[in-house]
Amino acid sequence: MTECIDQMLHMELLSAPEEPVILPTLLSYRRRDPFAVHVTFHTEPGGPVPWVFSRELLSQGMHEPSGDGDIRLWPSGPDAMLHLALSSPQGYARLRAPLPALAEWLRHTYLLVPAGHEGEQLDCDAELSRLLHGAP
Repeated sequence: MTECIDQMLHMELLSAPEEPVILPTLLSYRRRDPFAVHVTFHTEPGGPVPWVFSRELLSQGMHEPSGDGDIRLWPSGPDAMLHLALSSPQGYARLRAPLPALAEWLRHTYLLVPAGHEGEQLDCDAELSRLLHGAP
C-alpha cells in the first residue's frame, strides 16, 4: 500500500529586480500525516528549508487567494502559476510554481487519502501514548 506521494518540482524564487532563482523543491504527502503537505526547498549553500501547511490551504490557494499570516497563496491565470508568500522571523520569500504540475500532484494525494477521510488515517491512541511517554 502506498504510504507517500513525493514529487520534485522546480519553483522560482522571485527577488526583484533580479531574474527568478530556480529552487529544486520536494513536495511530500504522507498517509500518516493526512492533513499536511510538506514542502522542502533545496537552497545553496543554506541547505534544505522545510515548510509544512495544510493540504486544504494548498487546494484552496490554487483557485483563490488563501491564507494569512506566515503563508499566503494565490493563483494567476495568464501564466498558470501558483504564487506563495512565506514569512518567518528569519525572513520573507515570494515564490511561484506551475499550477498544472501542482494540481496533478495534489490530485494524487486525494487518491491516496480522499477529502473528508483524513481522520481515518490517524491512530490517536498510539500518538497520544507516544507523546506521553516521550517516544520518537
